[in-house]
Amino acid sequence: MKGRIRIRALCATAITVVVTAGPAVQVAHARGDLDCSDFRFQEDAQAEFNRDRNDPNDLDDDHGRGRDDDIACEVLPRRVSPISPVSSPLPTMSPLPTRGVRGGLGGSSGPSDFEVAVGAGLAVGALGLTVGYVVYRRRLGSGS
Repeated sequence: MKGRIRIRALCATAITVVVTAGPAVQVAHARGDLDCSDFRFQEDAQAEFNRDRNDPNDLDDDHGRGRDDDIACEVLPRRVSPISPVSSPLPTMSPLPTRGVRGGLGGSSGPSDFEVAVGAGLAVGALGLTVGYVVYRRRLGSGS
């Protein structure tokens, strides 16, 4: 009888720790898979392609051409740049990105130290409650 109680207590403890500590584990915050439809202009897709030349998003997929040419999303329109007769001394700035995290810009790199500490605290607290419950049940069972 006591063997069954120990096994149940051990299983309950293991399940409690897994359930409470699971969310505290640092999860890789990977960007979603991007494709050409995620960009409005070719220059934006090219900038994403240039950040990782291994092309994990397959932005340089030339349909039917046979080989990649390091030009991303050639089917997208290009920004029209006005031609001015007088050269400007100021550098031209590209427009601000509008897609934010969905466009692969910014976002989180993982849980903060505070979040990890809270998760660890919850796991330790759950383990303590489980052990306390097991001890309480044993004392209650041996007292009869």
